[in-house]
Amino acid sequence: MLDVACGHGRHMQWFAARGHGVTGVDRSAEAAEAAGAFGRVLTADIEAGPWPFADQAFGAVVVTNYLWRPRMADIVAAVAPGGVLLYETFAAGNETVGKPSRPDFLLQPGELLAACKELRVVAYEDGFLAEPARFVQRIAAIRAGDANVGQPPRHLLQGN
Repeated sequence: MLDVACGHGRHMQWFAARGHGVTGVDRSAEAAEAAGAFGRVLTADIEAGPWPFADQAFGAVVVTNYLWRPRMADIVAAVAPGGVLLYETFAAGNETVGKPSRPDFLLQPGELLAACKELRVVAYEDGFLAEPARFVQRIAAIRAGDANVGQPPRHLLQGN
């Protein structure tokens, strides 16, 4: 699992506690040191420097509250065959309720869907959350894999 802009490792901790190998990247050395308690962490500025995972793919890629458009293609490319992308960040409209408010940090309508066009979207939301007040887009998308060639993918849904 790759956690992009992992901060102190909240998502890394959750995945590691369930037996998954985890990798994180963050530009803050302090945050990376804290997240290192849960797995491998790279301290790297992925906005100013190269993408450190160019030849790697992960079974899961998680991104929350982070948007740097020039890295979107790299993030999507990091999803391994059969892997999942879980991405949630702020969307247009958030400027009416708080920060971030600059358009550079707010997804436009349908932008996350467009970025994931080579993946199979299994869930997508674009809207307002009341507590705390914020506008978000979020997506769960998978990359086709070779495990069940000729069979429809089985993505377990909650419920009876």
